[in-house]
Amino acid sequence: MLHRLKLAIEREPLPGAVHADLDPIELAAKLWPGTTFVTEVANSVANLALARANRVPRRIPEPGDPDGLGKIEQWETDGHPLHPCCRTRGGMTVADVLAYAPEHRPTIRLRRLRVPADRWHGTAQPVLYAHPWQAARLLRRYPWLTDAGPTRPMRPLMSLRTVAPVSGGPHIKTAVDVQMTSAVRTVSPAAVHNGPLLSAALTRITADLPIDILAETEAGAVITEHGPDRHLAHLVRRAPRLGPGEIAVPLGVFATHLLDTVDDPCQWLRDLTEVFFTPLTTVLRRGVALEAHGQNSLVVLRDRRPVRILYRDLGGVRVDRGLGLDLQGDLLTDDPAVLRTKVAAAALGTVATQLVDALSEHHGAEPDRLWAIIAAGLRAVPELLTGSLPVKATTAMRLAADPLDDIWTQQPNPMAVFA
Repeated sequence: MLHRLKLAIEREPLPGAVHADLDPIELAAKLWPGTTFVTEVANSVANLALARANRVPRRIPEPGDPDGLGKIEQWETDGHPLHPCCRTRGGMTVADVLAYAPEHRPTIRLRRLRVPADRWHGTAQPVLYAHPWQAARLLRRYPWLTDAGPTRPMRPLMSLRTVAPVSGGPHIKTAVDVQMTSAVRTVSPAAVHNGPLLSAALTRITADLPIDILAETEAGAVITEHGPDRHLAHLVRRAPRLGPGEIAVPLGVFATHLLDTVDDPCQWLRDLTEVFFTPLTTVLRRGVALEAHGQNSLVVLRDRRPVRILYRDLGGVRVDRGLGLDLQGDLLTDDPAVLRTKVAAAALGTVATQLVDALSEHHGAEPDRLWAIIAAGLRAVPELLTGSLPVKATTAMRLAADPLDDIWTQQPNPMAVFA
């Protein structure tokens, strides 16, 4: 993790000089005295060590197991592949981390908080699904909320605050006032408004493609003195629908845990390109840039080969204003470059880079040959091949006034030679 922080500092456009002889935490303290960044790095180191110490051998669930995806997502110990503050759980104690963090394989029950009808905003019934870490705090602060009891058992997925019932059924994204990587993980009023509307539009846009949108079917937020409140909100998301013999795996988990299931890395990557990279360019040309990184993008495997993609989480997408969708927040844009950058950074700068590195290391595959396969699938959008490769400057973003504003750094594009 400390090596990752040092690489991030060297890669990104940060203030001050880089002192290669300093320990990364000492370097962070020198560059940003008086900030909470050093505390977050220390929290990240501690939680990463805890996760690695608590690893167990993985067991691939049987196809058809309704709890299979949740079990697979809890394999991942290291978290975000690039962020210098991976595994931060700001505000949680060690006991909280063990009880709620997915890398420790817990099952939990959300609390159902009944909300007065005149204090409810959204398409869901006026019952807030609250994370148990959050629920007690909400009940103390808002006595007009009524605890209506727990849900059935749920398994935290990779993002901690999104959970899946162990017996199957819709997934629920909750608001949790915990600092994880770049942000406190709440659910904005814009997300409550956009989720069902954008889900319907994306389902139409991808109807002829091997990308299945996990639609956000309903959402709601409690109205407080701040209006619809991001700290008291949830989204309900459709669960994956899998056929006989199929399993779903987030691409980030596949790259770190399932490479031994690949027989021919080049053929496997051709199959993935056909169902993932190429369809992303089609969606892009239709006016939507999916933030298809390794947590949001799940590959469906049948007989160990990619057959389609499941996409989830609409908060980070970008949409061409010309589509005429009534969206709130920062999703709409008039700039085609903004759309291309979103796709390139998530799918190429993160997923493709991680997969090429992993397949090269694990199988001895030639990186240039792997990049040529991906490049062949992107020719419909030549700008993705000829331009540099954008990567989120996660350290700079974390230190910015608004850590959710995208800041980009550029890397040489390994596909430029195939343009």
